[in-house]
This record gives sequence, C-alpha cells and structure tokens, in this order.
Amino acid sequence: MQKSIKQSKLSFTVLTLIFMIVVSSCNETYTPKPRGYFRISLPQKNYIKFDSTFPYAFDYADYTVLTPDYQSPNEKLWLNIEYPKFKGSLHLSYSPIQGNLVNFLEDSRSLVLKHIPKASAINDSMISIPGHHVYGMIYRIQGAGVASPTQFFLTDSSNHFLRGALYFNIRPNNDSLAPVIDFINRDIDRFIQTLTWK
Repeated sequence: MQKSIKQSKLSFTVLTLIFMIVVSSCNETYTPKPRGYFRISLPQKNYIKFDSTFPYAFDYADYTVLTPDYQSPNEKLWLNIEYPKFKGSLHLSYSPIQGNLVNFLEDSRSLVLKHIPKASAINDSMISIPGHHVYGMIYRIQGAGVASPTQFFLTDSSNHFLRGALYFNIRPNNDSLAPVIDFINRDIDRFIQTLTWK
C-alpha cells in the first residue's frame, strides 16, 4: 500500500509539473527566427585603367578578370568583367552607331522588360556626363528571382553604343546576394563615371 501511495504522489508531482510547464509556455508569444545567410567577405576596392585598342576605356576593379565574350566570337569588341569570387559577370556589348541608335535603345529596353515577371521593382536613372560625352540609362531590377539585377546602356548619341548587364552563375536569390549586388553596383558606377570614348 505504501508503494502505491508513493507512486500516486510521484504521478501527481509529474502531472503537476507537466501541467505547469504547459500553462507557463502558453503565455509566451511565438517569434519566428529570421533566416540567416552566410557572411560574405568583400575585397578592398582598387581600380585599374582599361585602355587598349577598344573604342572605349574605363576603370575596373583589380579583383575582377577581363575576358572576351566567348559566347559571341564574332563580336571582337564585346567584353566580360568576371567576378570569380562571387560567380558573377558584367557582360559588355559594344556596337558602333550607323543610323540605328533607336534600334539599340529599343533592344536595351526590351531586354530589361523581360524581367518584369520576376521583378518587384525596376528603378531607372538617367546618366549624363557631358564632359565625356556619355549619356544613357541604368536599371536596378529588384526581386528575389531576377536573373540580372543591374543593366545599363551608354552612348554618345552619334558613334558609340555600349550595353552592360550583370549576371550571376548561380540560382538567383537576390535577398542573400544583396550585399554582393550593392558591392558590384559601386564598381558599375565607377565604370560609368570613368568611361571615355576613343
């Protein structure tokens, strides 16, 4: 009988303890934990002047690699600025203007508009650097699944047309790539500010 009383007291104590835990846990408000991403270390910015036989010159970061556009071997003046650490590439396509500026402008616009289904916003800004005869537009495309978060075109309106598009060779998740995109956008801004025609 004494064992049964001890077992009853033990059962009562355990049930009371469980009841108190359940009751006290109901008072707390559940707060979801934010999703975390890996820390990305960003290199220090140092720039080099690209000045070659190309009809344009610009500054590029020393942690990038300049490569010809192997996808378009007939386009000798197209260039890629590769970001190996981030698996990204800024594709540059150059064309001389031969009475077809309107076509180039419309092509650039339509390539940006292809991102509308995945974009949450497309912010555009005009570019005007009269001292270098550089004019154009830059598009910052927002959205988690956008393939190209930054695109731009630059021209002098009479001889030169240059289009740029930033792509990453990974599945798009621009929320986690945001620090890298911002970092590369500063390089793109430097590219635009230092671009000169020859």
